[in-house]
Amino acid sequence: MISQSRRIWLLPVAMALAMAAALAQSDEAVSPSAAQVKAAAQAAAQAWSKVPAILARIVPPTFVGNDFVITNYGALGNGSTDCSGAFRQAIEACHEAGGGRVVVPSGTFLTGPIHLLSNVNLHLASGATVRFSTNTTKYMPVVFSRYECTEVMNYSPLIYACGQENIAITGQGTLDGQASLGVWYRWKQTGADARRAIEMGGQGVPVEQRVFGEGFHLRPNFIEPVRCRSVLVEGVRIVDSPMWVLHPLYSTNVTIRGVTVDTKGPNTDGCDPDSCTDVLIQDCTFSDGDDCIAVKSGRDADGRRVNIPCQNIVIRNCTFREGHGGVTMGSETSGGIRNVFAEHCRFDSPDLNAAMRFKTNPARGGSIENIYLRNCAVKTAKVGIHMTMRYASSGARDGKSMPVVRNIDIRNSTFAHLTQQGIFIEGYSEKARITDVTIANCSFAAAPAANMITNASRVYVIGTHGSGREWRF
Repeated sequence: MISQSRRIWLLPVAMALAMAAALAQSDEAVSPSAAQVKAAAQAAAQAWSKVPAILARIVPPTFVGNDFVITNYGALGNGSTDCSGAFRQAIEACHEAGGGRVVVPSGTFLTGPIHLLSNVNLHLASGATVRFSTNTTKYMPVVFSRYECTEVMNYSPLIYACGQENIAITGQGTLDGQASLGVWYRWKQTGADARRAIEMGGQGVPVEQRVFGEGFHLRPNFIEPVRCRSVLVEGVRIVDSPMWVLHPLYSTNVTIRGVTVDTKGPNTDGCDPDSCTDVLIQDCTFSDGDDCIAVKSGRDADGRRVNIPCQNIVIRNCTFREGHGGVTMGSETSGGIRNVFAEHCRFDSPDLNAAMRFKTNPARGGSIENIYLRNCAVKTAKVGIHMTMRYASSGARDGKSMPVVRNIDIRNSTFAHLTQQGIFIEGYSEKARITDVTIANCSFAAAPAANMITNASRVYVIGTHGSGREWRF
C-alpha cells in the first residue's frame, strides 16, 4: 500500500481511473476537487503576477558617450602580443573620466585577467576576439571568490569585478578562455585542493586564510562580478572556459541578455547566479560541459554561515543544448533558492541530461522553493523533470542539515522526445520529503523508463497526458 502522504492527484477523472488501474493495490489515488484545481492555478497566476515588479527593478546600466579604444593604449590585435597593460590603462582612464566604453576593435587581443571598474562598459566590436592567456601566473595575485560555492582566495577570474557599480560586457565579439589549450582542464583530475577548500569552509577557517592560487589547482571562473550592482552582459560569444562561465556572486540588478556560451570542458556551467537578487537571463543560448543555468546559494557549512539567498531570478526565451541540466536549481542550496521564474525556453539535445533539474542533499541545507516554469518546449532530452534530495557530489550525499524542497509549479510545457524518462522525483526519506509539486497541462512523449516518485507528498499531476500516467513507486 502507498502511504497517505504519497497520494497523487490526477486530472481529469479519466486519468485518475487510469492510474488507479495501474496501481490496483492502492485505493488512495484520488483526484482533487474542482476547487483544488482552481486554487492551484490561481496560486501559480498570483506568483507569476510578481514578475513585472521584479523586472521593474532590473534596469541595465547606461554609460556616457566616452570611448577608450584599447589600441590607443598600446594594444596590438595580432593574437600574440600581451595586451594586459593596455586593457588596464584603458579601464582606469575610462573610470577616472566618469565612465564610458572601453572598446576592443576588430582583431585578436591576448591578455591576462581583466578587472572592471565602476561605470565601465567593456565593448567588443564585431570581429573582435579577446583571448586569455594560458599562463596561470598571469592570474595572480589571488582575489576573493567562491569555488563551487565555498569562499576562497584564488586565481583571478578571467573577467572580474568586486564591489563595483554600473559595469557591462557588451558587443558582438568573442571571449576565448583557451582553457583546453592550457592546464585548466587537467586540474579536474586533482581534487585534493577542492576537498581542502570544503574542509576549510566546514571548519570555519577565516576566508583570508583559505589561500589557494599558484601552486594549487582550483580553476578560476570566467566572468565573476562580486558584490556588484547594476551589471549587464549582452551579445558576446563566450568559448573555452576554465570553469563556470557566468558567475554573478552576491550581486543585485543583473541582466544577462543575448549571450552565446559554447564550451565543453568539465564543470563549465553556463550561468550560475549565486546568492544574488534580481537577475534576468534572457535570449541566451547555452551549450556547455555541465548545467546550462544553475541557480545557487552557497555550499554546506560555509554557505549556511554566509546565509545569502538567491532570489527573484527570471529566465526567458533561452535555448539549452548540450549540458547536464537545462534550468537547474542547486546543488548548492545552503542560503536558500526562492522565487525563480522560467518561461518560453527551448531544450533540444540528446546530450542534455535533464531539461528541468532540482538537486540538493543533507550536507547542503537551505531550500529550493517557489519555483515556477511554464510554456517551455523540450524537443529532446534524456529526462524531462528530475528532482532529488540525494544528489551525490564528491561523496557528500549525507549530512545533518536537511534541505527543504517545496512549492514547485511546472505547467503548459511539452516534452516531445525523452530518451530515458519523463519524471523522476526523489525525496530523501519518509520524513524528509519533496512536497507540493504541481505538473499541470503538460504533454509527455513515451519514454523507455516509467516515471518514478519516492518520498514525496502532495504531488499533483493535472491535465497531463503521455507517459505522465505511468508511475513506479
